[in-house]
Amino acid sequence: MQWQTLVDIPDPGWRIEPTDRLLFVGSCFAENIGSLFVADHFQALVNPYGVMYNPVSVLHTLLGNPYEAVRESGADLTCDVAVLTLGTNHVYEEIASGKIVDNCKKRPQREFRERQLSVDECAAALSEGIGTLQRRNPSVRVVLTVSPIRYRKYGYHESQLSKAVLLLAVDKVVKTYQSARVCYFPSYELVLDELRDYRFYADDMLHPSAQAVSYIYDRFSEIFFSDRSVAMVREWHPIREALQHRPFHPESEAYQKFLQETHRRKSEFEKRYFPTGFGLK
Repeated sequence: MQWQTLVDIPDPGWRIEPTDRLLFVGSCFAENIGSLFVADHFQALVNPYGVMYNPVSVLHTLLGNPYEAVRESGADLTCDVAVLTLGTNHVYEEIASGKIVDNCKKRPQREFRERQLSVDECAAALSEGIGTLQRRNPSVRVVLTVSPIRYRKYGYHESQLSKAVLLLAVDKVVKTYQSARVCYFPSYELVLDELRDYRFYADDMLHPSAQAVSYIYDRFSEIFFSDRSVAMVREWHPIREALQHRPFHPESEAYQKFLQETHRRKSEFEKRYFPTGFGLK
């Protein structure tokens, strides 16, 4: 007997390799998933200008000039794979300039107005962002996804309407490109359909739990990881665990030998999987 309604995820026709440069931009869900890639020793850059919730703010990051960004970054945003995660179609415009801001920086609320982006506006921002990525790397592959996190402050019905706008915009973009290099990954559907239980939510009953995020990461890896990436992650885990080990007597000779051996294994691991050097250039 099957106890889940499994979400069908089409094969994108390409795979993520250990040497691929990965970029994650979007909501806090992008941070959660991106951090797992970092932990698994992929060359991943996650939200270099801070968390971005709506398609226009995601575009601002891809352009490298976010408006009222949380932090500055001179990072090279050239990548082989970009994962763009959308949270909402609600935006805040600075009344004086009419520009959509990415962070209000605790300025008075009266200086901004809130509005909702239409399907076409969302799709246009995503398309411009993809075009920006393609100009940096013509062979870039883009994964679009919608965050499963609901926004209680809008009301649950309004939150669903917001997600519907994002889903329609993403679908429009994917159909426009008609290319395996731009595809959709159903994070939203995985939480709502495969993990349809409050035990997969954090204490606020809105955010996915660490277990749920890990499950989505596993489903993502099943579809997108090459055999070499799977082997790399499997080999990296015991090295990572050794590096994270906290001994009772760190000054002991036995631990120092253990540490030296672990770093030797790490160096050999990186030479094998990253022959030109590990780290984003």
